[in-house]
Amino acid sequence: MSHEAYALFFRELANDKVALVGGKNASLGEMFNRLTPQGINVPNGFATTAAAYWLFLDENNLREPLARLMAQVDKQEYSNVQQIGAQARELLRSARIPAPVAASIIDAYRELCASYDREIQVAVRSSATAEDLPTASFAGQHDSFLNVQGEQALLQACLRCYVSLFNDRAIKYRLQNGFDHLRVALSVGVQKMVRSDLASAGVAFTIEPETGHDNFIYLTGSWGLGENVVQGAVNPDEFYLFKPALRGGFRALVTKKLGDKAKTMRYVEQGTGIVNTDTPAEKQSVYVLTDAEVEQLGRWFLQIEEHYGMPMDIEWAKDGHDQQLYIVQARPETIHHGQRALRLHEYHLTEKHKVLATGKAVGNQIASGVARIISSPAEGHRLQQGEILVTDSTSPDWNVILKKAAVIVTNKGGRTSHAAIVARELGLSAVVGTQNATEQIQDGQLITVSCAEGDEGKVFDGKLAWQETEIDLEKVQLPSTKPMLILADPDRALQLARYPSQGVGLMRMEFVINNAIQIHPMALVKFDELQDSQARDVIEQLTAHYDSKPAYFVDKLAQAIGFVAAAFYPREVIVRMSDFKTNEYANLIGGQQFEPSEENPMLGFRGASRYYSPQYREGFRLECEALKRVRSEMGLTNVKAMIPFCRTVAEGQQVVALMEEFGLKRGDDGLQIYVMAEIPSNVILAEDFAQVFDGFSIGSNDLTQLTLGIDRDSSIVSHLFDERNEAVTRMLAQVIRISKACGRPIGLCGQAPSDYPAFAQFLVAQGINSISFTPDALLKGIANMVQAEQAVANGQVATSQEQAVPA
Repeated sequence: MSHEAYALFFRELANDKVALVGGKNASLGEMFNRLTPQGINVPNGFATTAAAYWLFLDENNLREPLARLMAQVDKQEYSNVQQIGAQARELLRSARIPAPVAASIIDAYRELCASYDREIQVAVRSSATAEDLPTASFAGQHDSFLNVQGEQALLQACLRCYVSLFNDRAIKYRLQNGFDHLRVALSVGVQKMVRSDLASAGVAFTIEPETGHDNFIYLTGSWGLGENVVQGAVNPDEFYLFKPALRGGFRALVTKKLGDKAKTMRYVEQGTGIVNTDTPAEKQSVYVLTDAEVEQLGRWFLQIEEHYGMPMDIEWAKDGHDQQLYIVQARPETIHHGQRALRLHEYHLTEKHKVLATGKAVGNQIASGVARIISSPAEGHRLQQGEILVTDSTSPDWNVILKKAAVIVTNKGGRTSHAAIVARELGLSAVVGTQNATEQIQDGQLITVSCAEGDEGKVFDGKLAWQETEIDLEKVQLPSTKPMLILADPDRALQLARYPSQGVGLMRMEFVINNAIQIHPMALVKFDELQDSQARDVIEQLTAHYDSKPAYFVDKLAQAIGFVAAAFYPREVIVRMSDFKTNEYANLIGGQQFEPSEENPMLGFRGASRYYSPQYREGFRLECEALKRVRSEMGLTNVKAMIPFCRTVAEGQQVVALMEEFGLKRGDDGLQIYVMAEIPSNVILAEDFAQVFDGFSIGSNDLTQLTLGIDRDSSIVSHLFDERNEAVTRMLAQVIRISKACGRPIGLCGQAPSDYPAFAQFLVAQGINSISFTPDALLKGIANMVQAEQAVANGQVATSQEQAVPA
C-alpha cells in the first residue's frame, strides 16, 4: 500500500470523506478547500486515515486482546471501566506505529514544513469515525496535543491519539450510543499550530446561543489559548454582530462587553505542556480584538454559515507571531435553546397567612425570601442576591442594588414610581405605597410577597405555598392594533424580542445613561472645567480606553440602542431622547455642577426645553450622534426618535432643527421623529404639533398627572390618579382623533390598558394605532385588545370615552 493511503492533505479532503478521516478532519479539509479561496485563513495540515489505524491494530495483533477486554466491561453500572480502560490503554501504549504509516506521517510533515520554509509546530488532534455510521459525532471524547515540533515528537503524539480511543469516557460513550468498540477507527489530524498563546483565541456561534436569535453572531474571546474559553474557565470578552449589517456592508458590531479574562493559557518554553497564569490587570481591561478584527471575523463566520447552510459553532485564533486571524474549527451549532417554545408563568397562592402589609401590585409573580430593610443606597451591601428589599422609597441611585433583589417593597410611591418602573424593567414584582412596610416587617424575617391577586399586592408572614402555570406564547391570538413593548434594560432585548409584540414603542434612554454610562454628559463635554476632583478620577477610569471623553458617551449609548434595534429588527424601535429630571441628572457622576436646583423638577428643566438650552445643548449633541451611528453606520433604520415633554410647537420646531444640525434630518433614510403627547398643550394644539412631528406617543402617566393636577408619586392623593377619569379620556379621544385626521400614527405607553379591559376597549374604539406595555403586562394587554376589537366589530362598544370611565 502506498504512503498516500495512510495520510491525506487537507486539500484532498472534504465533508464526503468522514468515513475516511472522521468528522473533525473532514470538516478541516472542507474549510481549507472551500473557504481559503474566499479569503478565510485556515491553517494547512493533513490527516491519517482509518486504514492507518486498522493496520496499527493488525500489525500489533491488538484486535483480539482489545475485544476480550471490552467484553469484560460492566455495561450496566460501568463499575470496572477505569480498570479495563487502563489495561486497554497500556496495550496500545506498548504498540508501535507500522513503518508504512510512520513514513506517511513523516513525509506529510516534511512537505507541510517545506510549505512554510521551516520546521513548524503543529496541533495533533483525534478525529474518530464509525465505519457503519460515518456521521456519528465523537466530539470531546479523545485527546489533542498542541505545540508539537519534530518528527519523533509527532509520531509519539499520534500514538497517544490512538491510545485515547480507549479513554474511560470514550468507552462509556460508545457503550451508551451502541457502537462496537472495534468498528470505530481513529484519524489523527495534524495542523499548523496557531500561536494564540501569544495573542488571543475564542469561540463564536452564528446564532445567539441562549435564545436562538438568528440576527446575531455571538463571539467570545480571551487572552492566550482558546481552551480557557471553551471550558468556561474565564469570563471572556463578548461581541455581538448584526448579520444584516454584515450583508449590507454596514458596521456590524452592535455591542461588546468586557470580560475579566482572569487567566491566560500559554505553552511552556519546551515541550507540549501548558501553564495557566494570572492575566495582568492592564490586559484584563483591554479587549482581545480590535473592532476591525471583530468585523473581519464576523464576515468570515457569515461566509462559513452560508457555506454549510446551517448555524455553526466556530473556533478562532489569532497568531502572536504574524498577527493574523485564523479559523481552526467549525461544526454545526447544537447547544442553543432557541427551539424551546417561549413560555410565561402565572402564579396562584394555595395557602394564606398573616398579612403584614398591602400596597399596589407591580408584576404578577409570587416570591418568598428573607426581608432586608435598607434605608439608603449606602447600605446596599447588606442586601444579598435573592433577598426581598424593603425600604421607604427608591431613586435612580438604587438601580444597581435593585438588581440583587428578588422583590421590592416600598412605603411610598404609586405604580408609576421609580421602584415600580425599575421592577418591571428587571422582570421583578414589587409592592409599592404600603405606607408602613418598614415598620411591620422585621429585618431578616422570612416573608412571601404576592402580586398575583390583581391590583393589590400583599406581604405575608412566613413562606407560603403557591402554584405556577405555564403559558405557551405560540398560541397567543394577536390583535390588529399593534401591541408594543416598553423597554429600558438592553440586556433583556434578546429575551423580549421573542415576545409577541410589533416592536418597541418606548425605549427609555435614561436606564442606559444611569447604568451603562453613569456620567453626566456635560461632565464629559466640559471635563476640563469639572471642579469635583473625585468625579474627575472616576471619569478618567471609566473613559480610559477612549480617544475623548464624549466618545465614551456616544459609544456606550450607541451600543445599547443598537443592540435593542438589532434584536427587534426589522420591527420598529422608538427611542425616547433623555428625560431625566434635574435632580436625577444631578445624581450622575459630575452632575451636580451642571444642574440647577429646582423646587419641582417634574415640571421644570426637562425634555425638549433642555435640548436647545446652552446648558445642555452639547449633551444633546452626544445623544444625537449615538442615534446617528446606529442608523447610518449600523444600518438600523428601524430606529425612530421621540421627543419628550415638548411644551410648545415653537420649541418642537427648534428641537427638530437642532437634530438636523446634529445629523438627524427628518426623512433621511426614512428617519421619523415622534413627540410624546403628555402635556395638555400637546392635545389642544395637536394639529400644529402634527406638522412638526411624524407621530405621537401618549404618555398617559404625565397626561393624567397634568390634567388632574396630581403628583403621581404622592401616596396621599394617589387614589385620585386614574387614567379613566373623564377629563383624561376626553383628552385621549381628542388627540387620537386629530392625529388620525392629520395622517399621523399614534400610540399609548402605559399600564392602564392591561389593568382595565374597558380602558383598552375605549382606546381601540377610538382607533389608536398601537399600545405599549411593560413585559409583565404584555400578554394581559394583548388579551384585552383582542377582546376589545371583537366587541367593536360586534358593535358592542360606543366610540366615546364612556367605556373607560369606572362605574
